[in-house]
Amino acid sequence: MRSDDAARPIPPGSVIGVLGGGQLGRMLALDAARLGYRCRIFEPAEGCPASHVADHVAASWDDRQALSAFAAGVDVVTLEFENVPVEAVDFLSGLKPVRPGGEALKIAQDRALEKAFLNKAGVETAPWAEVSHVEELNAALERLGRPAVLKTARFGYDGKGQAVIRAGDNPAQAWAAVQGQRSVLEGFVAFSLEVSVIAARTPTGDIRCYEPVENRHRDGILHKTLAPAPIDADVAERAVETACKVISSMEYVGLLAVEMFVMPDGRVLANEIAPRPHNSGHWTIDGCVTSQFEQTVRAICGLPLGETTRLGAVEMENLIGDEVERWPELLAEPNASLHLYGKAETRPGRKMGHVTRVRPGA
Repeated sequence: MRSDDAARPIPPGSVIGVLGGGQLGRMLALDAARLGYRCRIFEPAEGCPASHVADHVAASWDDRQALSAFAAGVDVVTLEFENVPVEAVDFLSGLKPVRPGGEALKIAQDRALEKAFLNKAGVETAPWAEVSHVEELNAALERLGRPAVLKTARFGYDGKGQAVIRAGDNPAQAWAAVQGQRSVLEGFVAFSLEVSVIAARTPTGDIRCYEPVENRHRDGILHKTLAPAPIDADVAERAVETACKVISSMEYVGLLAVEMFVMPDGRVLANEIAPRPHNSGHWTIDGCVTSQFEQTVRAICGLPLGETTRLGAVEMENLIGDEVERWPELLAEPNASLHLYGKAETRPGRKMGHVTRVRPGA
């Protein structure tokens, strides 16, 4: 694609192809429709949440014929799920602009590549080591100390594919817990809180960030997000600078979430990146001038980025598993906005929806 083509906006009335059919694709399609765009979802699973609100192609990621037909019906392609095979993204990139593209996806899919990229970009992380067998794990523990966290290099999320190694623990048991997969060992850092920053970048390099928010987890899954994060202004500025550095270093187009640890001394350590809208950005739907989903549309289509001003003090609470059965009381709660994802089956640990509470003026 020529540079002048990349800079040309994709106007309302166009079709956005979305790779992945979960709740992020569902919310993206809803906000895209408000701006006059249609969405087309590529997702192997029938009846996915996004299929309720947009056209849906149900085919395998390695079905080149289906991918070609999908590309023929869209104007730009984006991600709502980072475990899309890179091969599918690279194939689509030869047919239509994919924003973000395969290189960003490769980095986000592999914790070792991710941490190496962050460090090369001048972004500090927790101490870490790549390990491919138990002997390397033992050597890494000698260097990094205990406690430490062993995480599979690929396909781990919401606390899955992880094992904590404490003093006295047998490393072989942790290695068995990750099923002997290539992994990353992270040295323990006594952080004060976890924050994230959502950043957006257009094809012409314009960047806009949302302010840092605090993320509170329960059983390894995000439970609540609080905006603003309870941190000093200089720490917030460092967090935003970190997100800007990451998204600029990748020459990224689209929306990127950067999760970080805030240390007691005010340092900010990058933890993970996500090349898509993010659970910790759901507060923006009701609590911000421009939601993260609208911002995604603006970024990938080359439109002016939206204002990120917060509308008050915001709390976003995930509804995990059977917590979704609280929907009657949540609908009756003043100043609460309920978002249900339309998932047919309720399972423990599954994100079924979220509720947002906004205190204007706070």
